[in-house]
Amino acid sequence: MLDLTRLLQTLTDALSLGSLYALIAIGYTMVYGVLRLINFAHGEIFMIAMYIVFYGISLFTLPWYVTFALTILVTALLGTLAERLAYRPLRNAPRISILVSAIGVSYFLQNLATVIFGGRPLNFPQIPLFTDVLTIGEIYLQRLSLIVPIVTAVLLLALLFLIKRTRTGMAMRAVSRDYDAASLMGIDLNRTIAITFFIGSALAGVGAIMWGMKYTRISPTIGSMPGIKCFIAAVLGGIGNTAGAVLGGLLIGFIEIVIVALFPALSGYRDAFAFIVLILVLLVKPTGLLGEKTTEKV
Repeated sequence: MLDLTRLLQTLTDALSLGSLYALIAIGYTMVYGVLRLINFAHGEIFMIAMYIVFYGISLFTLPWYVTFALTILVTALLGTLAERLAYRPLRNAPRISILVSAIGVSYFLQNLATVIFGGRPLNFPQIPLFTDVLTIGEIYLQRLSLIVPIVTAVLLLALLFLIKRTRTGMAMRAVSRDYDAASLMGIDLNRTIAITFFIGSALAGVGAIMWGMKYTRISPTIGSMPGIKCFIAAVLGGIGNTAGAVLGGLLIGFIEIVIVALFPALSGYRDAFAFIVLILVLLVKPTGLLGEKTTEKV
């Protein structure tokens, strides 16, 4: 059993990790909602963002706030470039072709990072403003653990406002419903899809910054497991549903942290919990927790 202090510590850690998963999962679900594409390169874009921060601060000695802003912008542009070069030419091809292209972009970015940055793990720069430890009674919390849920909530609200209240969001919703009808209504498909990739990749950049400060290690393969888990979170919540991605991310974060806290002997199987939960939920509700049944064109 957990005493009250340890319980509060565990719940705070779980909320922080779940919020990180949720933030990255939104990028997956946005792209799928508009393009019906699983962007398997999302984890590698996340990885590139971590390297940009490392070299921006360590090599070019830029202030952290300049580096963070530059990282988010470059990451967003990288995602948009991937859509333009690898996905747009295959938009009218069979689904399997664009899926293979997404996997190809993922491996290309991973190997490119290995060639450029090397395979040796690096340590992510630590910013005292975020990484200092706060003491609340007998609870010790990294300040970042409190910042991450707030950032995720603010970005989620901003994204929901964009989707529900702006012309761009209306165009995204129209394209997600029917390509052809949206095009006939005068919606610029290329622009709408590019904006979707831009926003989704920017969120991956924000997630990478906070992930790096929390877990510190950087390598060309660092995006693989977070990418897979955030994809699982998006599917668990109902892929294509923004609120569902957040719910799925929070659920996986809580399950991982709480089970390890209750059963320390299972800590070696921590990564397996996400897959087990996904299988159990999909057996009961194949569309995910908040997903709706849709008919896809083949």
